[in-house]
Amino acid sequence: MKTTTMIGPLLQGFFVEHLLAHKHVSPRTVSSYRDTFRLLLQFVWDKTRIDPSSLRLSAIDAPVILSFLDYLEVQRHNSARSRNARLAAIHSFFQWVALCDPESVGLATRVLAIPSKRTDRRLVEALTRAEIDALLAAPDRSLWRGRRDYALLLTMYNTGARVSEITTLRQEQVQFGGSALINLMGKGRKERSIPLWPNTAQVLKTWFHELESSHTPLAFPSHRGRELSRNGVDYILQQAIELAGSQCPTLIAKRISPHVVRHSTAMHLLQSGVEISLIALWLGHESIETTHVYIDADLAMKERALEKLTPAESASFRFKPSDSVLAFLQQL
Repeated sequence: MKTTTMIGPLLQGFFVEHLLAHKHVSPRTVSSYRDTFRLLLQFVWDKTRIDPSSLRLSAIDAPVILSFLDYLEVQRHNSARSRNARLAAIHSFFQWVALCDPESVGLATRVLAIPSKRTDRRLVEALTRAEIDALLAAPDRSLWRGRRDYALLLTMYNTGARVSEITTLRQEQVQFGGSALINLMGKGRKERSIPLWPNTAQVLKTWFHELESSHTPLAFPSHRGRELSRNGVDYILQQAIELAGSQCPTLIAKRISPHVVRHSTAMHLLQSGVEISLIALWLGHESIETTHVYIDADLAMKERALEKLTPAESASFRFKPSDSVLAFLQQL
């Protein structure tokens, strides 16, 4: 039996009641889910020419969702990870549908049965210390923009902060004194405090003093005093890479995003002997299992472990059973 429920009221209840009132999710989650349903409703409209305001829930049954997911990968060239993120938003919506609309439980169950696609687990990419030094030396600190870019990149490397944490960072979140630190609010509204190197603290103190005349609360504002976008931070990083490439050619051959700087912080902490549990707290990871990817990627650590093994060319000793029963089992 096809459900006659209109999708509009359910979507409104999902976003206003479920996500914002009940779960109190972050604005970033709302934006991600919003974009998913914009794409889905546009996809259905292209196929059926039914306006979203007139669309019934039965129009987005499991076969339609599967077709939409294929469209994301084939025509929009989304990765399997992006496809899975869209499916997670759709699953969340249909969990809400199953709770508040009993007539649609069968449809919701079919959609919720759609599995996520398995993805390859790649080693994380990180920069060497020499490459980080070259990046930090790139901005022209005789200019306002160069001083901001240097302070921003240095803070990203010191803290391992996510881009969203850097773009929204307020000056009041930085504490100076005997132990300078930054208070960050990460995923899942997890608050964490990151200590600052003396050099980072001094650079930020000088930079904030320069910002006093602009009366902005932001730590790293744009020229117009607004929050930098994710693309803005990436542009700053790519400009630094281009300038540093002549001094450090290995940077040119790498695909470097702001998240690679975060990976570099974690790798350098690990290589310095910091425990993996502390690195998880430093990065704001929900689970320590997430942080284990840096151990997988640390070739130097694997080489040190290999050195502890007996070399293949060294003398080896073969076990010789001393009992007739053991000798029999050895021959099998």
